[in-house]
Amino acid sequence: MPEGNAAAKNDTSPPMPGLVGSGPAMQKVYQLTRMVARSNASVLLLGETGTGKELIAKAIHRLSPRASGPFVRVNCGALAENLLESELFGHVRGAFTGALSNRTGRFEAAHTGTVFLDEINSTTPKLQVKLLRVLQEHEFERVGDTQTIRVDTRVIAASNCDLAAEAEAGRFRKDLYYRLNVVTIELPPLRDRREDIPDLVRHFVALYCQQNNRRPMYVTPEAMQALQEYWWPGNVRELQNYIERAVVLAPGDELTCDLLPAAVLEKQPPPPVACDAGDLDALFRKLVAQGIAAAGPNSGNLYASIVDRVEKELILQVMQACNNVRVKAAERLGINRNTLHKKLRQHGLE
Repeated sequence: MPEGNAAAKNDTSPPMPGLVGSGPAMQKVYQLTRMVARSNASVLLLGETGTGKELIAKAIHRLSPRASGPFVRVNCGALAENLLESELFGHVRGAFTGALSNRTGRFEAAHTGTVFLDEINSTTPKLQVKLLRVLQEHEFERVGDTQTIRVDTRVIAASNCDLAAEAEAGRFRKDLYYRLNVVTIELPPLRDRREDIPDLVRHFVALYCQQNNRRPMYVTPEAMQALQEYWWPGNVRELQNYIERAVVLAPGDELTCDLLPAAVLEKQPPPPVACDAGDLDALFRKLVAQGIAAAGPNSGNLYASIVDRVEKELILQVMQACNNVRVKAAERLGINRNTLHKKLRQHGLE
């Protein structure tokens, strides 16, 4: 093994400021981050919303030979297909209504650097074809243009869902998945790395005390215990928000339980859907049977048929449990609002 890779494999410390945690799960993430950073390979980051995928992407860029180049982030779930295509590849004047001048896309802007494609699972099949070409050929055309542009850009992609399952179900191109999946780094949810919570709490308390010109605060043992026992559906981002709120509202120099949201103090996670465990088991068996019947005996797409039915029922149940409030439903499902909107439309649940 080359000396550089050996050193990277043995280094389990956080690769950049802002990454907090020294438990076994994060040590593996740090090792992989250092090892892959020295290459030009595409990287796929998998993890729930709020686990820190963008921080790892930035760490890979800063530790790479491309560190002097730009780091460009694109949230693929925040834009409609036509706008995202223009955002990624640029457009020429007159390409579509409102295109009053030429525009440089994010891939072109990231030349010699890194482009981070967050929520890549939200992209459409048409756009996935163009992304595959950029990854394979390092070239593309701006929207409305015929001139080919070549770029030297490293791609780091992220997904908050199982991209392999999405590819098997036919919702994501398999060839693009294989091209992205050169090296995969899975970021653990906060509930699976509870040993890191005290360090994270102290880090955010110090950060927000400094930002709000407050004296250092002491976290009471009761408050710390409540934070460690909560299930953290929003992961580190949720913890960060709650600590900032507590620091801002604290009347003194102590962070106490009464400064934490009621959900944290209740400790038990809410049920993922409106049914109880027995109902869910029966519902799942029913949906599987319906999927098999609907697909027919000669179907070669049985997996996709069943997954589609289960996904539709899950979204329906969660929407009902959240009183049809899409923001809450998206948070409960662990997906962004745009993805939820697309799935509601896909399943005829709008």
